[in-house]
Amino acid sequence: MPIVAQSAETTDWVSRFADEVIEESERRAPGKPVVVVASGLSPSGPIHLGNLREVMTPHLVADEIRRRGRQVRHLISWDDYDRYRKVPQGIPGVDDSWAEHIGKPLTSVPAPKGSSYPNWAEHFKAAMVEALAELGVEFDGISQTEQYTAGTYREQILHAMKHRGDIDAILDQYRTKKAPAKQQQSQKPVDEAELEAAQGSGAAAEDDGSAGSAGYFPYKPYCGNCEKDLTTVTSYDDDTTELTYSCNECGFSETVRLNEFNRGKLVWKVDWPMRWAYEGVVFEPSGVDHSSPGSSFQVGGQIVGIFGGKQPIGPMYAFVGISGMAKMSSSKGGVPTPGDALKIMEPQLLRWLYARRRPNQSFKIAFDQEIQRLYDEWDKLDAKVADGSALPADVAAHARAVRTAEGELPRTARPLPYRTLASVADITAGHEDQALRILSELDPHNPLGSVDEARPRYDKAEAWINTHVPADQRTIVREEPDAELLKSLDEDARQSLRLLVDGLAEHWSLDGLTHLVYGVPKVQAGFSADATPKELPPEIKTAQRTFFALLYHLLVGRDTGPRLPTLLLAVGQERVRALLGE
Repeated sequence: MPIVAQSAETTDWVSRFADEVIEESERRAPGKPVVVVASGLSPSGPIHLGNLREVMTPHLVADEIRRRGRQVRHLISWDDYDRYRKVPQGIPGVDDSWAEHIGKPLTSVPAPKGSSYPNWAEHFKAAMVEALAELGVEFDGISQTEQYTAGTYREQILHAMKHRGDIDAILDQYRTKKAPAKQQQSQKPVDEAELEAAQGSGAAAEDDGSAGSAGYFPYKPYCGNCEKDLTTVTSYDDDTTELTYSCNECGFSETVRLNEFNRGKLVWKVDWPMRWAYEGVVFEPSGVDHSSPGSSFQVGGQIVGIFGGKQPIGPMYAFVGISGMAKMSSSKGGVPTPGDALKIMEPQLLRWLYARRRPNQSFKIAFDQEIQRLYDEWDKLDAKVADGSALPADVAAHARAVRTAEGELPRTARPLPYRTLASVADITAGHEDQALRILSELDPHNPLGSVDEARPRYDKAEAWINTHVPADQRTIVREEPDAELLKSLDEDARQSLRLLVDGLAEHWSLDGLTHLVYGVPKVQAGFSADATPKELPPEIKTAQRTFFALLYHLLVGRDTGPRLPTLLLAVGQERVRALLGE
């Protein structure tokens, strides 16, 4: 049963695009029940969080259309018949020997050593499929290897060859334009040759197809001997469809009938618009790099007419960054993937990051300490939505994060603060019984009965602590009191410790200890522990920072650490008393 969109959801960018897509679909094919939106992904290496925007933008729009009770098909074209361009760095189980496969289809390249998948493309595709399932993304996947090798596009290929002069004329409008000194690398799958051509290398002919003494051809055979696409079409007969090519790598040459030959593909700038027409794509986003003259999207908008189709509508989307990292590129290993993000954050948070920003707005995904602030922001929004105080656009983004047209995504039963869970996981170092003791004391009036109630958020926080927090920033509670530091304290410092220790039993909860540790410096200065910042002189903040630093030194031997209330709960009353010299 489709979920009807809430009225608040009509105010966000997703609903506006859904309106446009439905209107455009009706204009193109009145009465046609299925609207087609599309994404394209190249499994040439790890499919990273920038590529995820290529999927999430049409997914959110498709999901909104489903919520309105309409049928929609979200295609993901796996460009696994693209050439293997280079050996990515930093991929486990891959060494320089993979260079011998450059030029072969991705599905003909061996998977990394130790992989259970049959080839390179399937290895990297699998991780993305798993992540999309966790994110609640419904899609129809299309393998371009299967499409081409099954002869699915045979009529389109023959049509392109017959109209190669028209295609060449369109492409020629852009060949005379001076390429920019440095082309932005795309988050949309492109042939390496296209990038090389844009950068002014000697591979320019590979950009648009073979152009030599025999004329222009928009089709590229894979060699029947070495399987590589380093081939040149030397002749083609439109009547018989006989095509002759030679391989520049191994010297192999053969003549085939293109009307029964399935070992090759259209060059990218022709392939993409051909698929728009073949699938009837109404909506597909593209990266900001496609706004430049001569880009695949712009050129495709002209070539698609040759195949009797129309260019999809859709926004240019901005890049996605990572806290502390430059713009992502799948040509290098080590870039975070959706699977990496889902190890440390719940799918709702990751969906929200893509839903709350318009496609043309860039944003960053945090793998550092910033993730704690993001989770705080998310929890505040959750509370505002629950009490009805959230703004309409925020309500819409929240709704798209927590549910799809199919229903609610699985969520944590007791969503305790992420930073608290991370601190507990840090301090307890994997001891679940200790974690449960601390977590059950956070709210004595509603104690946690099992760590499972805090899952999966607890597991995500624990994974973040174990994989993204440097060892020198991990929390190790002292075994013995720092006798030398305790001996050196003046009377004011000793009094602050006594005030804290005396209040432990009465304030032993997260909220109670928060009130206590902030209140001690206030009481020492002659104010009420309940006094608000507006009622206090500025020097109280300095006194609080000094007090907090003292506690951290006495408990963990550092200037800083996890939030003190959480740390105190983790250490336990008796041990806190001992370490503070009481």
